[in-house]
Amino acid sequence: MITRSQLRVKRYFDFILALILLPILILPIILLILICSIDTKNWGVFSQFRVGQQGNLFKIYKLRTLKEEKHHLGQLDRSATSFGKFLRRTKLDELPQIFNVLKGDMSFVGPRPDLQGFADELEGDDRKILIVKPGITGPATLKYRDEERVLERQKDPEQYNRTIIWVDKVKINKKYVENYSFYLDLKFIIKSTFNK
Repeated sequence: MITRSQLRVKRYFDFILALILLPILILPIILLILICSIDTKNWGVFSQFRVGQQGNLFKIYKLRTLKEEKHHLGQLDRSATSFGKFLRRTKLDELPQIFNVLKGDMSFVGPRPDLQGFADELEGDDRKILIVKPGITGPATLKYRDEERVLERQKDPEQYNRTIIWVDKVKINKKYVENYSFYLDLKFIIKSTFNK
């Protein structure tokens, strides 16, 4: 199980890595925000409340990829602009989350931050997932990197997500917390960077 000292080291690593990456990423992020603003005809940054460490809510930042309309689970890719689909496929829409890492809301590695109604409703032993900060990448994120396409093929995407994908993610993320190591985080970061 991850310890308090490991959580501190994890935070130091996140903060230092984010500071190193920020000067490299700031101009591409600004450029992409401008392109997304023109592409979606709305402000290029999308923000939304998600469930974070200890079940606390925080505001996540992403590049805006969807057209101005109501969106349903399993139809997000269809609602995205052509450029938005490219950003979602390459995960470049998540670049602004470096600011979430700097603020301390997120980590580079951890469970993906969910909407209310999932992580905040965990019970018993499953709540150990909330010990760590949600991450930009992680074992469940890597396994379900094509989650939107999987959901598009389901008759009832909401039901499939809640009863199949979410249940599996909980198992994967519990295993991550129980078997945490700094080496494991490095492994997931490298795998996420080079397995585009």
